[in-house]
Amino acid sequence: MTEQPKAPERLDPRAEKIRRRRSIAIALTLGFMVLAFYIATFVRLGGNVVNGIG
Repeated sequence: MTEQPKAPERLDPRAEKIRRRRSIAIALTLGFMVLAFYIATFVRLGGNVVNGIG
């Protein structure tokens, strides 16, 4: 005897555009952070990784 969940309402085109831009900005920021941590780790360890000294 529970009610069926309602289908989500569609956003207007302007709101969808804003949401898409925000999602792209978040994805780019996350990608940049992953790349920055990778580079920082590589620089910090330097050539010691090749020599097996870590």
